[in-house]
Amino acid sequence: MNFIKNNLANAITLGNLFSGCVGALHLILGDHQTTAICIILSLVLDFFDGFVARALKANSNLGTQLDSLADMVSFGVIPGLAMFKMLEPFGNEVLGLQLPFAIKYFGFLITLFSCLRLAIFNLDEDQKYYFKGLNTPSNTILIFGIYLLTTPYFPFENYAFDKNSTSVLILLVTTILSSWLLISPIKMIAMKFKSMKLQDNYPKLALLIGAILILIIFDYVGIPLIIIYYILISLIFQKQLN
Repeated sequence: MNFIKNNLANAITLGNLFSGCVGALHLILGDHQTTAICIILSLVLDFFDGFVARALKANSNLGTQLDSLADMVSFGVIPGLAMFKMLEPFGNEVLGLQLPFAIKYFGFLITLFSCLRLAIFNLDEDQKYYFKGLNTPSNTILIFGIYLLTTPYFPFENYAFDKNSTSVLILLVTTILSSWLLISPIKMIAMKFKSMKLQDNYPKLALLIGAILILIIFDYVGIPLIIIYYILISLIFQKQLN
């Protein structure tokens, strides 16, 4: 019984890793729907492994390290692959300049900085009730949401990018900005409650209500917009995050 109690959270974390592996594979194969399902499943499992560990008082250093290793695949490899596939059609040309390498490999900068962000998070003892920098699950939602909007796949076909200089610059700037946000010093809202007092949870309520409204108004297009809103609302409430 103690074995199950001590390892249930780790089993959930391994489920997150498995889901991430399947999602990455299907992203390579062009099966966007399966990848989206795997990302959602990984998000759920990533939340519940910590919840179960705390509920069963089974927190451990092994669980912490395992969680980051699983997140590296689900929320590090997948967004890097998504940006790789978005940049793939542009070859090695940017603004008429021929680069000595294919620009698509630049997308893996997101994967590298996701790894760096997870390592920093493991060593940082301050991020109990807030995140410092954009967390990897949110970054994955942002990048994969953009990926869906730029892919000729129902219901997103009307948003597909044309192969032009403006499009590649937008994607390159998004890659750089996303990578920086992962390791930035900006405090971000975390859905972790220090108390149940209303005044202590205004940022979380603003985030939740705003996210729901964005989805209602913009439907699927609202997926990446929610993360942009999350960043903006976190900037507004910087002084209240501690």
